Amino acid sequence: MVLVLLILIGISNVVNHFLPVVPVPIIQIALGVAAAFLPGLHHIPLNPELFLLLFIAPLLFNDGKMTPRDELWQLRSSILLLALGLVFATVLIAGPFIHWMIPAIPLSAAFALAAILSPTDAVAVSSLSGRAKLPGKIMRLLEGEALMNDASGLVAFNFAIAATVTGHFSLPKAIGSFLVIAIGGVIAGVVLGFLIIGMRMQLRRMGMEDVTLHMLIIILTPFVIYWVAEEMHVSGILAVVAAGVTHAIERDRMRSGSARLRVVSDSTWSVILFCLNGLVFILLGLEIPGVILEIWKDPAYNNGQVIGYILLITAVLILLRFVWVWAANRHFKSALLTALSGVRGALTLSAAFSIPLTLADNSPFPERSLILFICSGVILLTLVIASVLLPILTRETQADPEELAETERSARIRVLEAGLCAVREEMNDDNRREGIELITAYNRRLQMARFHNKDESGKAWKQALDIRIGALQAERKTAERWLQEGRISPKLADRFQSSLSRIEMLLTTSRKFKKLLVLGWGGLQRAMRRARHKEAAFDPSHPKWKLYKALKLEAVRAAIAEVKSMETDQNREMIRSILADYRGMELQLLDDNVPAETGRETDARRRELELKAIQAERNEIQNMFEQGKISRTIANNLRMDVNYHEGHLYEAESVHDEDAGD
Repeated sequence: MVLVLLILIGISNVVNHFLPVVPVPIIQIALGVAAAFLPGLHHIPLNPELFLLLFIAPLLFNDGKMTPRDELWQLRSSILLLALGLVFATVLIAGPFIHWMIPAIPLSAAFALAAILSPTDAVAVSSLSGRAKLPGKIMRLLEGEALMNDASGLVAFNFAIAATVTGHFSLPKAIGSFLVIAIGGVIAGVVLGFLIIGMRMQLRRMGMEDVTLHMLIIILTPFVIYWVAEEMHVSGILAVVAAGVTHAIERDRMRSGSARLRVVSDSTWSVILFCLNGLVFILLGLEIPGVILEIWKDPAYNNGQVIGYILLITAVLILLRFVWVWAANRHFKSALLTALSGVRGALTLSAAFSIPLTLADNSPFPERSLILFICSGVILLTLVIASVLLPILTRETQADPEELAETERSARIRVLEAGLCAVREEMNDDNRREGIELITAYNRRLQMARFHNKDESGKAWKQALDIRIGALQAERKTAERWLQEGRISPKLADRFQSSLSRIEMLLTTSRKFKKLLVLGWGGLQRAMRRARHKEAAFDPSHPKWKLYKALKLEAVRAAIAEVKSMETDQNREMIRSILADYRGMELQLLDDNVPAETGRETDARRRELELKAIQAERNEIQNMFEQGKISRTIANNLRMDVNYHEGHLYEAESVHDEDAGD
């Protein structure tokens, strides 16, 4: 069964590639429904407690890690109004309405149904960003609400079920228990999170840096925390969310720790989350046919009437959500988008399956099958409504082509910065030369991205020209000083000055310099080679090469000092890029005598660094897409660039291997 479900997840994404209009969750639910009728497929009944542990816990843990904390804190009052206020308002208003509309459902059971229909689904909410370009504030609000309202909805549901089963209910006891469960869950998550972090740090102090071991601990963390919190009779859901936030804080503080572990962790979690997200909706689809057919085939129910129940309950939920949000901010469109984004998901159905079959007197639980049917219908209807209406309502707010181009340019810069950060974190004494070469390459690509805007490019190249000319003047002064001190001959000084003059001539030719601005040190390096070749410059085989290299090294360091002295708030990025060029030149001079036989080892180290940087770029693209900061189209464009870069890397490796074989 597991193998079949994993295959269906892959099929769903292939189908979505050819039918991008249909959201992936709907495709996955449809495949789950179809799989329910496959002959020979072993179907395991949904176990609510196991479902929460195996699927919801790791997903919410990751959401807690990835959701921006600063933005959540700024929206804390709005999030609490939705996660707590709206949940309890839904229970108190929708519960009596359901009992009035369907008298066969007792009031306490109607409260339970309203409670489990009140929380939105975090997994379903995250799937909206790919289809609808919701404003960032609304998306953050929905994410924060989904992280917290599961606990309040489940607590209200459990008390309502207990009241139905036993016939007893105490409001003060319910409020007290809710506070203990919620606050206790948060405290348990924070404490357990810090304990696990401390354990991992202690293992590292003991010299146990094994990435596989630490990755295993990270994977087990949400499951262990949820399980322990539930055993303590506090909210496991809030515990894993709090632990996720705790791990995010620790990750930010220890950002320079184990970069390799972060790369492996991001890669592993991307696969885990991909599978878990898909399994949630496919399992939902597997359960729906059995729930629907039981009511559909029962002559005691009018099929048109029960469909009407679903439509009316969904309308009440959306209307109540709209009125609640509109009353808070008095903004019609924002309230409408938030109301339609209230998608219910697998958590609702899994909780409904936890409804006991009998009451305390062993009589059947009233209308249990009908409650399950209504939950299934509301889940499907809210998902379809959000998938159809939200893209239409947000289409008119989409940016014009210039704004879209600027968004893509900004996203491209963030992706390159993520790759650059990965290279810097992975650098060590063994791969320092390859790392600086890659940093130089990334700075070159960042220059291209930053100066893509035509209005800014003119200012940029003039600014860069002044800085580079100043750096060349510092190199000239070094050669003149060495000549005055008698450390070099006039002939060597002339050749050195001549190579600088050729580069300066290239820089002061606007068209050529703009190309060099894009190419950075790579272009300057080629210009230097041409200048050296034409002036019969020295190479490592020349008897005076060491003297020439010493001169050039001191000149480069003088240029670095000069560039640093010209730094301002306005040209900081340009200064960093030019400094990276000169530091690359400095490293090349220092490592000029690397034995030829180590070339393959050097290439291997560089490829390893590049592959880690590429993975960091992919992770950043996925993060921006999941957070709703870029559209699917922009994400695909960025991924194509990364794939092209990776393909070029492997092509170069293949050519290198063929040359080695020859």
